Amino acid sequence: MMTTLTCYHPRRNDQGQRVRLKHPSTPTPLDAWDNARQSACVVPDGPMPAQVNGIVVESWRHAPTTPDGWEALACSTVIAEPAFNAPPGYKKSAGAVILEPDHRVWLVAPSNAFAGYRATFPKGTLESGVSAQASALIEVFEETGLQVQLQRHLIDVPRSLSYTRYYLAQRVGGSPADMGWESQAVLLVPVSQLARHLNSPYDVPVINALLNVLGQIP
Repeated sequence: MMTTLTCYHPRRNDQGQRVRLKHPSTPTPLDAWDNARQSACVVPDGPMPAQVNGIVVESWRHAPTTPDGWEALACSTVIAEPAFNAPPGYKKSAGAVILEPDHRVWLVAPSNAFAGYRATFPKGTLESGVSAQASALIEVFEETGLQVQLQRHLIDVPRSLSYTRYYLAQRVGGSPADMGWESQAVLLVPVSQLARHLNSPYDVPVINALLNVLGQIP
């Protein structure tokens, strides 16, 4: 279901332009956030409960603002990972699969279904000189408003134009209502329902890698 109450994203794009949302997403009732069997959805600046799974939901006011700051944050947690070598012709990108204690996962709905995605895992291209781990933290914050801690390397996946490294992560703060302009909604989805929300075949290996970690591969 869609609503037409909000026509523009409250945050402007990188060029300072307003982003018109052609088909704004519909938020779920607040009680959905407390139900581990139900998907929950919030739109930009939408209402959120005071906490989810015992973690306070509030804006991350002291997020890093420089590449060095993000690198320092990434280095505060040591993650062992294999060499990250993209095949010829692919751009490197990084993202995260953010798993909640109730076995729900955070997804983003790209604004105006960019690149055909109804929903996907937060991710983005590596900028020059920025590590994959720092990039994953940056992209998660920009697209979801969340503060996360990386836990382990999950999988590397070739996509249409990029070779993406995904980390398994846990939320430690932030608010999804603070999502940047690239996202028109942030969702919290039960692992068992991920395939219903993710419409790209490139996300299937990521789902399977997560299920393998959770011991749920048939």
